[in-house]
Amino acid sequence: MLPEGLIFNIKRFSVNDGPGIRTTVFFKGCPLGCWWCHNPESRSGETEHVTITRTLHGREFCHHEAIGKTVTVEDVLSEIEKERVFYETSGGGVTFSGGEPLLQPDFLVGLAEACRIRDIHTCLDTSGYCEPLLFRDLIPKFDLFLFDIKVLDRSKHILYTGYPNDEILINLRQLDCSATGYIVRIPVVPGINDDEGFRDDLKKLLETLTMSRKEIHLLPYHPLAKSKMKMLGREYKMSDSSELDQRELHKFADSFQQAGYKVKIGG
Repeated sequence: MLPEGLIFNIKRFSVNDGPGIRTTVFFKGCPLGCWWCHNPESRSGETEHVTITRTLHGREFCHHEAIGKTVTVEDVLSEIEKERVFYETSGGGVTFSGGEPLLQPDFLVGLAEACRIRDIHTCLDTSGYCEPLLFRDLIPKFDLFLFDIKVLDRSKHILYTGYPNDEILINLRQLDCSATGYIVRIPVVPGINDDEGFRDDLKKLLETLTMSRKEIHLLPYHPLAKSKMKMLGREYKMSDSSELDQRELHKFADSFQQAGYKVKIGG
């Protein structure tokens, strides 16, 4: 029997999670606790039950919702297969995101192998946080990686995510030594990594890599997760005044374009 997994969403017609038109499968569960997380509903590795209150014509209505459901590989494949014509015409495919898909390796591999049999392009969107031996074995299972780099300073990484980045950097280098393509993605977060010092450190790191694709994606911070955190009963650690300076964002992009990188703002 193929393994089961816990997901919280399947998004069709995605154009921000890899090349072409894609179906993005969002895995539930993440080891990191990033202050700025855009999908806080993905953090828990269990199904969560929340109450959503909406106001209509001055009256409040409560809606009870379960976040996360257990599915089989066959369940997800049936949804992926519905969009095959769009993958074929656009050069797209399926992206596994989260949360952190690496927390459910058996389910992830089951999906990746089933897609490869069906000649569907696969992309893994990951923080890279997992045991290096496991990551090494998973690399050949995918056609492309979207690899997040959040913070480079080790102590700051612990502060802002809850964990050090040693394994993440080891896994990035393992990926770089493989034949699998990857794109580095950076969530640009005000007051955390939107400064010149981080840009310089990132450039130095990338210069040590072969990077088959000299391409990076900048993911601008937005505060939309604040309401989700409130719904989930969690503390939102970003300041209310946190706002991404668009000038700094474009400085970031310009700096890397001038260094020869293809830069995309957004996924």
